[in-house]
Amino acid sequence: MFLNDYVLPTAIIVAQILAIVVPLLVSVAYLTYFERKVIASMQLRKGPNVVGPFGLLQPLADGAKLFVKETILPAGSNKLLFIMAPMLIFVLSLIAWAVIPFGDGLVLADINVGLLYFFAISSLGVYGVIMAGWASNSKYAFLGALRSAAQMVSYEVSIGFVVITVVLCAGSLNLSDIVEAQRTVWFAIPLLPMFVIFFISALAETNRAPFDLPEGESELVAGYFVEYSSMTFALFFLGEYANMILMSAMTVVLFMGGWLPIFDIAPFNWIPGPIWFFAKISFVLFCFLWVRATFPRYRYDQLMRLGWKVFLPLSLLWVAVTAGGLVSFGWLPNQVAG
Repeated sequence: MFLNDYVLPTAIIVAQILAIVVPLLVSVAYLTYFERKVIASMQLRKGPNVVGPFGLLQPLADGAKLFVKETILPAGSNKLLFIMAPMLIFVLSLIAWAVIPFGDGLVLADINVGLLYFFAISSLGVYGVIMAGWASNSKYAFLGALRSAAQMVSYEVSIGFVVITVVLCAGSLNLSDIVEAQRTVWFAIPLLPMFVIFFISALAETNRAPFDLPEGESELVAGYFVEYSSMTFALFFLGEYANMILMSAMTVVLFMGGWLPIFDIAPFNWIPGPIWFFAKISFVLFCFLWVRATFPRYRYDQLMRLGWKVFLPLSLLWVAVTAGGLVSFGWLPNQVAG
């Protein structure tokens, strides 16, 4: 009785978690490889090509190097918070995957407020950044943390309004329902301005170029993790790339039809849903890398002006336009209309 009631369900849940976390960590490792290869191709270079065939073992070599290095704790730092900060950022980048649907019914926690859960988890990342900057007891780390926190909070406002437009069109906070609502047309088409704002805000939210201002080497050395080394630095690194994959997954779920095929005809609908999902994520990640290789870094005042004076009014206006259009033409989903 004890085995059936407690051990087996727990074992199943642990297996499901590992089925998500292990491929995610492998993807994070090889995303660094593909980033270096893609940018090298765009700049007419070779990229990693020494460790293993075609450089495929380079991520493993980088991980081994970071693992064997010494972890240095600054003398004036708050040791507990100093170590907890990268762990917090890394853990938050993993637990948000609990509500991401990989296919029809393939989701760890199919909760009705999945979108709200994702938004809450993504907002908590600011605490890890501020903890890292303050606990380091370094002026450069602290300034980098303040800039990063202000940047993340600023663009979360725009992301919130974008999410509202998607919820109005889908009539649900459940991510699986949002995907099913896109069987006729992807939300990226009627909500194209919101799609663009969400993608650019995702770049700012993950501190990616051209918004990698917390890591501005010319003025802040390396931002809020300047005092970190070894595996504590690696956790920041893993967290950033895991967040890239997470934001790409959310872009696919909210605007690109999730696991649905591009065309609901043969042979497209013969391909399993999870393969479509991963293919779309790969495309969005390629766009992340493409942007890094193309655009120069913004100044900080330009970053804030874009977030508060362009994205915020535009997203607020589009919420009003979307709500007005849905009410005027009677297109409200059944969940909202009821």
